[in-house]
Amino acid sequence: MKICVIGAGVVGCATAYQLSRIGHEVTLVDSAPGPAAGASFANGAQLSYSYVEPLANPSTFRAIPKMLLDPQSPLGLRFRADSSQWRWIASFLRSCTPARSRRGSLALLATASLSRQANDRWMNEDGLDFAVQRNGKLVLCPDAASLQHQSKQVQLQAAHGAEQALLTRDGCIALEPALRSHPDFVGGVWTPSECAADPRAYCKSLVNIAASRGLRTLWSTRATRFVIKGHRAGCLQTTAGDLVADAFVLATGIHAPELARQLGESILIEPIKGFSLTLEIKKGRRGPATSITDLARKTVLAPLDGKLRIAAFAELGRTDLKIPPHRLRQMMQTVEAIYPGLCDFTEPNAWAGLRPATPDSLPIVRQSRIANVFLNAGHGALGFTLAAGCAVQVTEAIHDARAMHSTAATAVFPTLAH
Repeated sequence: MKICVIGAGVVGCATAYQLSRIGHEVTLVDSAPGPAAGASFANGAQLSYSYVEPLANPSTFRAIPKMLLDPQSPLGLRFRADSSQWRWIASFLRSCTPARSRRGSLALLATASLSRQANDRWMNEDGLDFAVQRNGKLVLCPDAASLQHQSKQVQLQAAHGAEQALLTRDGCIALEPALRSHPDFVGGVWTPSECAADPRAYCKSLVNIAASRGLRTLWSTRATRFVIKGHRAGCLQTTAGDLVADAFVLATGIHAPELARQLGESILIEPIKGFSLTLEIKKGRRGPATSITDLARKTVLAPLDGKLRIAAFAELGRTDLKIPPHRLRQMMQTVEAIYPGLCDFTEPNAWAGLRPATPDSLPIVRQSRIANVFLNAGHGALGFTLAAGCAVQVTEAIHDARAMHSTAATAVFPTLAH
């Protein structure tokens, strides 16, 4: 089939790769001059296959008053005069119950497991190379209440194959001695199978290998409109001309709702702004061996090829890419509090991105109301983790739709179909 994938972040690149890998003729379109220019450029760098708790959970619900009142809170909320945001917030609040959070965790865990299998297969069979570090992850809990909450999450995930352990403070420090100076945690969750890697390098490697199989890329090309004929998209209009394909996959992150409306879809995706720093580790200093998630500060610290990637904060309702000075200071202060004297702050490579989040944290991966257009969007902060698994899922959806179409054609036009 000829298939057009719209959007070249981690989700779009993985989708284009999987489709080209199994023999489809794929075109990858993006408005940027290359892959991973948006939320995938410098995110938290963790492949969190076994720790996938949705943002919509009871502990986030309890944190809402602080979100509204404390400008230093790692979670932020800015209201807009936009009915879609209010509908998103209402749906988010409904998703914060223990039961819905549990169902969300299990669904994300299943997709993350599919991602692990796909990435391992791509690395082993195709030579996909993006400097994966299988260094495990520690989730640090600031108090006994958060540790108790995490113990329940560990029990849930363990029942579905996740290998994790609850550790005391001393146990965490024995595992990662660099944490000895960190004053603000009582224990943590250790997941030995988690990985860290550069998401931008991942996208580039996916595109390069797929290009050797015939992938066509159209950079600096904006998709503007689907031309719908009956129940199918005849073509996609772009700034580089019309693209005709048998199927289209919409993987444009926070911009997905705009094109989805043309398909009769009203999907709830809100940008959640996050920030990152990529810091040099000082010469002569030994960096941490494991990835760290500090729950109190909502901050990820991942060792990355001799550097340290710090990703922090979740601000709902902001659509700009400015980096406020106080957020930059907060990230630097966090690094210095956890790893005093480790990093060089003279050139803090700072970045901001907009994560495309659904209210329940579950990505939208399915056929749209238009028969040959498929949705793969809304991965939130787990895009890097879920990209490969969702690529497999959307490929299966395309094949299922094609099989149903072929069956219908055989029933109506048996001789013509043969």
